[in-house]
Amino acid sequence: MSAVPTHFTGAEGNRLAADCFDGTGQPVLLLHGGGQTRHSWDAAAERIAALGHVVYCMDQRGHGESDWVASGNYAFSNFASDLVAVSAQICGMHGAKPVLVGASLGGLAGMLAEGAQAPGSLAALVLVDITPRMDMVGVSKILGFMAERVEEGFETIEEAADAIALYMPSRARPKDLSGLSKNLRHHTDGRYRWHWDPQFIRTKQKTDRKASEETQAALAEAAARLDVPVLLVRGRNSELVTEEHVREFLDLVPHAKFVDIADAGHMVAGDRNDVFAEAVEGFLQELFASA
Repeated sequence: MSAVPTHFTGAEGNRLAADCFDGTGQPVLLLHGGGQTRHSWDAAAERIAALGHVVYCMDQRGHGESDWVASGNYAFSNFASDLVAVSAQICGMHGAKPVLVGASLGGLAGMLAEGAQAPGSLAALVLVDITPRMDMVGVSKILGFMAERVEEGFETIEEAADAIALYMPSRARPKDLSGLSKNLRHHTDGRYRWHWDPQFIRTKQKTDRKASEETQAALAEAAARLDVPVLLVRGRNSELVTEEHVREFLDLVPHAKFVDIADAGHMVAGDRNDVFAEAVEGFLQELFASA
């Protein structure tokens, strides 16, 4: 199934690039994690569309082919505001609220959008390896990797692949680097740099401990107000979400379902896409069979 390029308009009038995998039924919106692009969902999107859903994979603000916002607004609440705007546009086009599948940053946007900013925007929420509270050591490790070559970039795509292999030694280095190339921009100086606004990572690195604690408290409050069907999918080897974090989340959202995927880390869909897709498919089938 081929993807059809499209776009949405964010909360600041910012253009948000997207691909549509055109089914005929309930819309599903896939939002990637920080530093990723919409292409991280390609394989899962095709499987979900095959169930009969209209599937959108979207580059979030400052990522991929979406606008870098001149305001520099890259707080979690800004991503949530974009989601509220996009959800309304999808509902207007299809006459139905979208189910959100949000990985990491995308999941945080979903919690804040549905639990705080605009309850009733989503039909359901799938959180991929993210909860209101996170392991800050893991967060710092991810931010450190993202910031390490943000200005310098890479001479070749192979050099970028080597950097990822050092960061994630447990994952096999791919022989085909075409997927990785979608996460890089080839600049006029001949170097490859990650496909996101450097201001995004600078904003996150400036967040101090107090602000981080306040953000996690706000996320917990939003999660506790979630009234839509929720599925939490965790990578059992996650660097961010511990078993304790899962228990806390299930206490906050007692109606949520939970799937723990073995041999997967924070990048669940990339590590075990087959098992991840099956979990999401099962949730969607059960959800709409009872609708």
